[in-house]
Amino acid sequence: MERRPLVNFSPSNARNYLYYVVLLAVFGVGIWFILASGSRLNPPRTPVSSPNQTVSVTTSSTTETESATPQTYLSRIFKENFRSPLSILLLQIIVIILVAKLFAELFRKIGQPPVMGEMIAGIVLGPSVVGLLSPQTMAFLFPPSSMATLGLLSQIGVVLFMLVVGMELDIQHLREKASAAIMVSHASIVVPFFLGTSLSLTLYPFLAPANTSFIAFALFMGIAMSITAFPVLARILEDRGLSQTRLGSIALVCAAVDDVTAWCLLAIVIAIAKSNGLGTSIATIVLVILFVSVMLFLVKPRIENLIRVEKERHGKGLLAGILAFVLACALITESIGIHALFGAFLAGVVMPSDAGFRFYLKEKLESFSSAALLPLFFAFTGLRTEIGLLNDWTSWLTCFGIIIVAVAGKLGGSMLVARWTNMSWRDSFSIGVLMNTRGLVELVVLNIGYDLGILSGRIFAMMVIMALFTTFMTAPLLSLLQLKRTT
Repeated sequence: MERRPLVNFSPSNARNYLYYVVLLAVFGVGIWFILASGSRLNPPRTPVSSPNQTVSVTTSSTTETESATPQTYLSRIFKENFRSPLSILLLQIIVIILVAKLFAELFRKIGQPPVMGEMIAGIVLGPSVVGLLSPQTMAFLFPPSSMATLGLLSQIGVVLFMLVVGMELDIQHLREKASAAIMVSHASIVVPFFLGTSLSLTLYPFLAPANTSFIAFALFMGIAMSITAFPVLARILEDRGLSQTRLGSIALVCAAVDDVTAWCLLAIVIAIAKSNGLGTSIATIVLVILFVSVMLFLVKPRIENLIRVEKERHGKGLLAGILAFVLACALITESIGIHALFGAFLAGVVMPSDAGFRFYLKEKLESFSSAALLPLFFAFTGLRTEIGLLNDWTSWLTCFGIIIVAVAGKLGGSMLVARWTNMSWRDSFSIGVLMNTRGLVELVVLNIGYDLGILSGRIFAMMVIMALFTTFMTAPLLSLLQLKRTT
């Protein structure tokens, strides 16, 4: 077999190579001439820094040049660049994703939802575990100067998560099934809300921040007790094959109603907490009602047509347009005076009901947000959760009381009303267990309360522990019920 030469030295190619060499030579000489001429120019008369700074920098540079070795020079460059804000953020993301993945796999093996493991991973990376065992490691990984950037990036992940939560609410399904579960859904909101506000009478004097009104604190505690994690509940039902059963349908409808009601009530509480008076609060609530009405009655019918037209044009800009729409809704609600997450949630609600489109959108957004951005939110929550603040038996007794009230209100209230509607005790208890699942949605709500100054650090830690405990107990209780059903 004849080998062809790597380079063809034909007359035309030889001429091209000659032009290439001449080109490099001419421009190389030109660049050398410019640098040589510029080095003879006088420096600027106006100094960039003060004379003291110039002297100190020159002195230190001279000293380092005299004493530095190549190894120390490379080490200094590496340390300076490694501790830049971008390097710190990249390191944080790598550590958070790996630890969250590890805990998610561990919790999947013990029959818990992976999101539960990611929530625990956030606590482990915070001051409660890593900060306690190795303060130097936590200071290296999460310096205070980096927390603002990490917090903002984690909020983007929660915005995308709330879009998916909104899309998972099937309005037509709610209309068809709501009559069958209306009493259970209302009880699962009213009973824990009442118990939460009642508990505030005891907690407010010694756990509320100094400048928080009792009304804002009590209403927020009522909402926090009323939360059900609709996405986590839906995944638990799907994993156990209960989604298409009567029990699963009732639980999904109740959780969906809980989500909608809780976010509407939360919008009102945020308006009250941020307002400077009754007039500002009323104005904010009116703007929220107006925005919700526009989204449901004007935007929802038109966005379906716009998306259909874009899909017919091959949909190259569809995903970018939807992201811009979601962020715009979040910006509007943030500007109104409530939280950006409420706008993202509404954006998901008004998305077209076409199952194929929703699956496409969830596949595009949820995989990235769940794998990369939501673990950042869990870690950010864990960094704010200082379990060490519960440093006496009174604090732990209070935390235990909060858990008891949360379980009694959500599980007990849902179970008793479900039994009142002629469901069996087993199914009624199953409904109560499912409705008691709080999960990620509870952490989102708690972080909002912490940011608004409604929750202090101590009660924030207590409520996070409550959210973890009530979510953790769901899977074992359901397994116990299924085991009894089979025996």
